[in-house]
Amino acid sequence: MTDRIETPDPPTSAAALRETIPAFEDVTYMNFGASGPSPRPVVEAAEAFLEYHEFDAPSGEGMYPAAFETYDDVRETVADFVGAETTEVALTQSTTDAINRVACALEWEPGDAIVRTDMEHPAGILPWERLERERGAEVRVVESDRGRLDLDAYREAVRGAKLVAFSALTWNYGTRLPVSELVDIAHDAGALVLVDAVQWPGQAPLDITNWGADAVAAAGHKWLLGTWGGGFLYVDETVADRLVPGQIGYRGVVEATAERYELEPGAPRFEIGTINPAPHVALRTAIETAEAIGVERIESEIRRLASRLADGVPDDRLLSPAEPESGLVTIAVDDPEAVTERVREHGIVVRPLPEPDAVRASVHAVNTADEVDDLLDALERIL
Repeated sequence: MTDRIETPDPPTSAAALRETIPAFEDVTYMNFGASGPSPRPVVEAAEAFLEYHEFDAPSGEGMYPAAFETYDDVRETVADFVGAETTEVALTQSTTDAINRVACALEWEPGDAIVRTDMEHPAGILPWERLERERGAEVRVVESDRGRLDLDAYREAVRGAKLVAFSALTWNYGTRLPVSELVDIAHDAGALVLVDAVQWPGQAPLDITNWGADAVAAAGHKWLLGTWGGGFLYVDETVADRLVPGQIGYRGVVEATAERYELEPGAPRFEIGTINPAPHVALRTAIETAEAIGVERIESEIRRLASRLADGVPDDRLLSPAEPESGLVTIAVDDPEAVTERVREHGIVVRPLPEPDAVRASVHAVNTADEVDDLLDALERIL
């Protein structure tokens, strides 16, 4: 269905992509790790679908068939992008949504152990806190040192655990965790593994199957520059059919009107009911844009700009790696909120971090070297 909606060819360079992002007309934006402002073509694709769905589909193939065909198209696009099978992808509304769907698909008994790191976003903390509070689960937290895990401490923590959950790329330090190794250790201990990968897509190439994780949650509104509401969940095909979603709807069953329902095989069983497909059309367009430019090219440019920023930050203030592993650069300050506001007065958007006391700049390939230098100048004046 989406093929019947005319869309322009995507830009083929980061510079050309930047020209389509209206937010850059007003500010120097360096907060992609929170949410990336969408390009016009991404928003226009979502708008075009919404108009088609609401104006044309009722007198055409019907609103439900139009939506279901679009879900299928987007699921296929996401699967190709992350190196998975289509049946291993479920469409969700966010990373948090995806994490919760996995959390609710397991049967929890008092004493069941969940392992996480101390570097998780609240999306990777609150579901486990709830299980601890309401189901008597045990939450074990593996401590870190500036974005690095002690593998011996991790190995000890996962013994006897039911589920291990961690981020592939840390939101507060910008470090890449050794995902495959962590997965292997957890599997050897008999635990399932859920990876929060939201900081990865659009920033670096991704082949999910190489990680070996049982489930991976992500979304497209950060480095892919999609809109809010376009999340997805990968579930390994050998694991999905052993999980029973905590919520159920007509999209997650083979035949909704059957006398006895049967869950969809694979990850689509985690899809529930009527959601607006437009954010996932935006996700599809954002993926196609990243692929047109080349994710490897995007990653290389991000590394170049992040290195320029890290090189200009005094050693005693740089908390993320001196040789950046992502576009996330974390800078120690005494009052993150105040510094963020002062930086904003210079026309630059960064964000404060609650822990550690720092501001975080997240630079994308659509940024420029001059903008990096402007941020360094602003920080030098403020600090």
